[in-house]
Amino acid sequence: MWDWETFFHYLHSFYLIKGAGVSLALSIGAMAIGLVFGLIAAMMRMSRHRLIRQPASFYVWLFRGTPVLVQLIIIYTGLPQLGITLGVIPSALIGLGVNEGAYLAEIIRAGISAVPRGQFEAARAIGMTRTATMRIVVMPQALRIIIPPLGNAFNGLMKTSSLASVISMEELLRRTELLIQVQFKVLEIFIVAALYYLILTTLWGFVQQRLEAHFSRSVTASSRSRDKAPQVRLNDVVLSHDAT
Repeated sequence: MWDWETFFHYLHSFYLIKGAGVSLALSIGAMAIGLVFGLIAAMMRMSRHRLIRQPASFYVWLFRGTPVLVQLIIIYTGLPQLGITLGVIPSALIGLGVNEGAYLAEIIRAGISAVPRGQFEAARAIGMTRTATMRIVVMPQALRIIIPPLGNAFNGLMKTSSLASVISMEELLRRTELLIQVQFKVLEIFIVAALYYLILTTLWGFVQQRLEAHFSRSVTASSRSRDKAPQVRLNDVVLSHDAT
């Protein structure tokens, strides 16, 4: 029978709330690692040199083609056989982060590739270095394309972080399972955990909407200023012609 008292009791349980906080922190840390790996892999995959491009392609192929759960188990239980021992938290961060980086690499590469080649050529024509071109010209435009799938990736990562429970990471799912072993209220406590995941993803949805609106507005404003500039110069030419 459904137990409403148990459901409402654990709905505001500090034990589960702390687990939700651990899940959120794990997701943020893994996303930060994923962004670093993803950006490096994306830049390498766009290189003209095969020796630079191939290792990045292999990394993306390997981590996108194998389950993240298997990767976590290999990192936590397999690497010690090679003399590399990592704790639960480093294993979870590295496993989720490196796996996420393989997906983010394709998102970042697609966003950069969507920027017109004329932008690269114009920056090169005025003497900008490749690094400055990427930082000042390309990335602000690519972010408008990258942000939506990037936000969706983080949304999915918050739910994928539950897999870290397999290596005894005490995040939300792990704490839920431990609590059920004591209280034997399976459905009530699992639904509470599901609600916490739903709250996390819903709050992130609002943040993502603000980020998308911000970067879209920034690009729109810059494009409008570029459109107005030639018109001002044209008016100056017309006025000077009439004066003569």
